[in-house]
Amino acid sequence: MWWWCSSTKGRSNLERFLLGVTPKPPSFSLPQQQGKEEMEFFRLGDLWDCYDELSAYGFGSQVDLNNGETVMQYYVPYLSAIQIHTNKHAVISRNQNEAAESESSDCWSDSESEKLLSRSMSNDSSKTWDAVSEDSVFDADGTLLLRDKLGFLDFKYIERDPPYKRVPLTDKINELAEKFPGLMTLRSVDLSPASWMAVAWYPIYHIPACKNEKDLTTCFLTYHTLSSSFQDNVVEGDHSNNKCRAGTLCCEEEPIINKRIPLPPFGVATYKMQGDLWGKTGFDQDRLVYLLSAADSWLKQLNVDHHDFNYFVNPSF
Repeated sequence: MWWWCSSTKGRSNLERFLLGVTPKPPSFSLPQQQGKEEMEFFRLGDLWDCYDELSAYGFGSQVDLNNGETVMQYYVPYLSAIQIHTNKHAVISRNQNEAAESESSDCWSDSESEKLLSRSMSNDSSKTWDAVSEDSVFDADGTLLLRDKLGFLDFKYIERDPPYKRVPLTDKINELAEKFPGLMTLRSVDLSPASWMAVAWYPIYHIPACKNEKDLTTCFLTYHTLSSSFQDNVVEGDHSNNKCRAGTLCCEEEPIINKRIPLPPFGVATYKMQGDLWGKTGFDQDRLVYLLSAADSWLKQLNVDHHDFNYFVNPSF
């Protein structure tokens, strides 16, 4: 795909940004079973490690200005939302879920997000999983179990605080993992296709400093799937020291001895995009429209009320 590449030279501002915010956790292989292909997976704990340095120092993306100059724009990643759906109800019991709900309103405060019957999968989207019998959940045509499609909702977090009250992504994950250890121990093969996260990228500064570039205040919201179902066993070679350089999630141009799984954004929303720095070409403009539509479609299919997305697309929300 277009965002999987080995170099950012000659690419547009948007392409460099999307490449840079693509995390690449280390890849592991399940033991090969008879009649089945080898499956690659990553651990959620390793995924969060990709954000450690970015949460501390920021992520830098090269931006070519309209006057011919170039700056390095830095962003801080914040966890905007995450939903963990497991294929088997074995990671955390429903009793533990109820305990988490009573302890943390942040994680379970949005009743609409509990309505996990997709509008495109069912004629009755008003039900919740708790109200549906596990052995009688069928599509309108009686074909597939909806729970087989979405899995069990084991954990949900939707951020609602304003940016100035938030903590960087890794700090928030560590905080949430105290209540839900699965955020550190689960593997992508344990997760259903409905598992996802959204990361909000807020600008902090640029080097060298420049004035009158309103597009440098643009904020981004990127959506990433977390399940092996969407990875198609695609892996990339990566660094010999198994660590990325500070300020980037996209490791490039070093000896290939390890493998990593790229998780490129499948959806993107923007805020304060006032000029053409991020959409200088028709291709980039089309890409932004497509990625916004994909994010919107994903949220509607899972019936998720995502606070940041609503604000990004409608600031008066």
